[in-house]
Amino acid sequence: MKFGIDSGHNCPPDTGARGIKVEDNLTLDIGNRVIGKLRALGNEVVVCKPSSANTVRDSLSKRCSIANASRVDIFVSIHFNAFNRQANGTEVFATSENGRKIAKPVLDEIVKLGFFSRGVKSGSHLFVLKNTDMPAILIECCFIDSQKDMNLYNPEAMANAIVKGLTGKLPSVPVNPVQDEEDNADATILRLQKSLNRLKITDRNGKALIQDGFTGANTKSAVEKFQTIVGVQPTGIADSTTWNAINLILAKRIIRANHAGGSVVRYLQYRLGVENDGVYGPQTEVAIKNFQKQNSLDADGIFGPASWQKLIG
Repeated sequence: MKFGIDSGHNCPPDTGARGIKVEDNLTLDIGNRVIGKLRALGNEVVVCKPSSANTVRDSLSKRCSIANASRVDIFVSIHFNAFNRQANGTEVFATSENGRKIAKPVLDEIVKLGFFSRGVKSGSHLFVLKNTDMPAILIECCFIDSQKDMNLYNPEAMANAIVKGLTGKLPSVPVNPVQDEEDNADATILRLQKSLNRLKITDRNGKALIQDGFTGANTKSAVEKFQTIVGVQPTGIADSTTWNAINLILAKRIIRANHAGGSVVRYLQYRLGVENDGVYGPQTEVAIKNFQKQNSLDADGIFGPASWQKLIG
């Protein structure tokens, strides 16, 4: 069997939801585990997550194009939900009868882990299901803003449930997840360079990074600079903690006085030229309001979508 596995989002500006956890981090982890397990069972797997995109639509189109060009037998897109902190459970979307037949066993296996079943639903509104040529499903594993779901969530168990639902079996021995970008370190570095450039993090010479996919002194210095800004140990190596901070910022969550702190606020403070202590205090509020006024925005001190658009596009 030839599977196309799409780890949702993870392709700025195509970034996912956020809650107790960040969707991009979870979909990438689950996707890499699923890919490794499917290959261990003797299946061929095509990684459908693109390494770069100009827009969200471009990101979605590339995922479909990869699957269609590779003529995969089944396309699987992995996602996590977020809503109102109360909704919980798992649901799987499909557009065809064959898709629904694939979706139901996957849903059943995830429900066995203790998640509430929200059913198999029509995915006629979902781009990646409408524009793939083969039976396709989109899995919303659970809700990342639900404490109930996050208490249940275990990445290895979730990946096993998906693989068991797709194939009816699991590898007989433990399988290590594949590395990000289908073992392509250059693509990971390229994604890092593009993300840092988008965040206006310059190298040791104050210049934007050359987006070449190679790790060098300039890229390392930019990573160290970013780590220092957001309060991460400045090693120059983009570990999971560094990527978590990058993804949190790119998720553009709404920042309000007295309701925000940490790496996102530290980044905002750096960009706005105030002490980046990670605390949204009076000085930060003044700086945000001044930024909003300068950009002809409502100067309410709430850093929402319009403000983020002006800051990072």
